[in-house]
Amino acid sequence: MASKRREGEHPSVTLFRQYLRIRTVQPEPDYGAAVAFLEERACQLGLGCQKVEVAAGRVVTVLTWPGTNPRLSSLLLNSHTDVVPVFKEHWSHDPFEAFKDADGYIYGRGAQDMKCVGIQYLEAVRRLKVEGHHFPRTIHMTFVPDEEIGGHQGMELFVKRPEFQALRAGFALDEGLANPTDAFTVFYSERSPWWVQVTSTGKPGHGSRFIEDTAAEKLHKVVSSILAFREKERQRLQSDPQLKQGAVTSVNLTKLEGGVAYNVVPATMSASFDFRVAPDVDLKAFEEQLQGWCQAAGEGVTFEFAQKWTEPRVTSTDDSDPWWAAFSGVCKDMNLTLEPEIFPAATDSRYLRAVGVPALGFSPMNHTPVLLHDHDERLHEAMFLRGIDIYTRLLPALASVPTLPSES
Repeated sequence: MASKRREGEHPSVTLFRQYLRIRTVQPEPDYGAAVAFLEERACQLGLGCQKVEVAAGRVVTVLTWPGTNPRLSSLLLNSHTDVVPVFKEHWSHDPFEAFKDADGYIYGRGAQDMKCVGIQYLEAVRRLKVEGHHFPRTIHMTFVPDEEIGGHQGMELFVKRPEFQALRAGFALDEGLANPTDAFTVFYSERSPWWVQVTSTGKPGHGSRFIEDTAAEKLHKVVSSILAFREKERQRLQSDPQLKQGAVTSVNLTKLEGGVAYNVVPATMSASFDFRVAPDVDLKAFEEQLQGWCQAAGEGVTFEFAQKWTEPRVTSTDDSDPWWAAFSGVCKDMNLTLEPEIFPAATDSRYLRAVGVPALGFSPMNHTPVLLHDHDERLHEAMFLRGIDIYTRLLPALASVPTLPSES
């Protein structure tokens, strides 16, 4: 059958498809099966394996290849094991069958986001170990839960643990995005997610009357102010070809709530917004702007945060930076065109950067449509295998970065 291993299929592709079939789908991911799969990989590769339960049923699995110089900081290769839900009726194939069609496309939830990268790390390490390589810096592969729902019971807790401190991470790679062009996108920062609920209170009454100072009127003013800001940022992005989406602040109105009956004017209404704040924005001033929009709408209009990230960090992409020099140098040697950008959404990289670990988001998929979270998420097996080739070149360079001033 096309969905199972074919004669002559590359064993790395077979392993990738095996991983895709593990149903680590939110909201009830089968993390036990994923951890067991990773423990088996560690055993086969002769890697250390540590399981850190950061919350009930939420285990970070760490696979370790020790370096020859334990005084040096380590290289951290991060990936998340969970995937987002699916609408099975919109898929051409079962999203957890890892079906491979006649053209070599592998369909599955997590094919791009980001089970491909987790297996690429493992297979690159396997190749390097088989070839007898050893590197000065230790390589840790972390497989974390719950990234798709914010990482609050995953990486956010893990970076506060002594087990994380013991890894002595000096630099990290994490997820990126596919790129439909010939270039490869690499992300050096990301926008801050601010989830804001604006609540408006006003005079209630019968739906037949012209009541003054209603909650709806005041909420409308705030919504109008925020959507006007949204349009201004959209136009700024469209008018400057040099800008990418991550460089501007986006906002979308995602929820409207209030009211009990058609003929009752509600005393309270609320609107919820998903802001993604660009890393160069003054966050204090931006919060004051939010406050100003609410005050301008009238009395009884307030806002609160459901999520508020306040520690944006930027990883250096200057040629003088030894980590970037190693990463970009390999890409140049392999004739890979890099497009450095700010990640438009949020990943676990923000937790790593916030504790001082520089991180790049990189998923080596060019000539590939961006299909994460989409129906028929898929990746061509040749592109998947090319990614292993790329990591097989990247890991030696990064794990051999010379001693840094802070390490001497």
